[in-house]
Amino acid sequence: MTLDATYLRGSVAGVFSVLQHASCPENIVFHFIATTHRRPELRQTIAATFPSLTFRLYYFDSNLVRGKISYSIRRALDQPLNYARIYLADLLPATVRRIIYFDSDLIVVDDVAKLWNIDLGTHVLGAPEYCHANFTNYFTRRFWTNPSYAASFKGRDACYFNTGVMVIDLLKWRDGRYTEKLENWMRIQKRNRIYELGSLPPFLLVFAGDVERVEHRWNQHGLGGDNLEGLCRDLHPGPVSLLHWSGKGKPWLRIDSKKPCPLDSLWAPYDLFRHSSSVSSVFTDS
Repeated sequence: MTLDATYLRGSVAGVFSVLQHASCPENIVFHFIATTHRRPELRQTIAATFPSLTFRLYYFDSNLVRGKISYSIRRALDQPLNYARIYLADLLPATVRRIIYFDSDLIVVDDVAKLWNIDLGTHVLGAPEYCHANFTNYFTRRFWTNPSYAASFKGRDACYFNTGVMVIDLLKWRDGRYTEKLENWMRIQKRNRIYELGSLPPFLLVFAGDVERVEHRWNQHGLGGDNLEGLCRDLHPGPVSLLHWSGKGKPWLRIDSKKPCPLDSLWAPYDLFRHSSSVSSVFTDS
């Protein structure tokens, strides 16, 4: 997971939910990524909140992506830390062979070992796929009218997947040099504006159609509404193992504004910082 001042409250709730539902919480190691120069304060906060937690904190140099990011439809998607998921194989030690990447706006309500133990087979990445989604909407007309760009999906049964929940084989990632492949699309985007939505489209361009399908229960996403208004939404039909407030509306902000959505009540029990006014003030980047 990533750590920053804006999403710290969400990250802590996510960690707490994982630990609450884990069959063997003592076996879980968290790897946190941060850009802020106040990493010691972040480390202290996590250690004080979860005294028995095994975790590591890594520094992500935002200069790695500063020249590769182009503006998107929501400012939060343009933050360098949003792109850290592309560099996990470089940031984490070579001894780390597999990870689960989680966004900071979700809670887990099942044993995370079930997700960890999925068989990726020959795939680099596993995630729930949503093949009913209109895949063409994730790219601009300029992309689809360029034969060489559009041909990148030829022969692939490409479906949308949300990058907020991914099981990743870091050995295969490193061997296949997937960071470079993602960066290449970011450079093309910078020149030609082929998509509008942050770090997601490069993942679709590289991996869509080559993803190990995970049950939908592991990413009930979109609970934050869309990227413009963040209106309330209902759960998708079916069982639930993970609730994900992707979109503009975050449960802690809606709760604090006294305008919560019905499903935000499912997030609230994991909100360890609800009454702590110091969280945002201590970690505000200068």
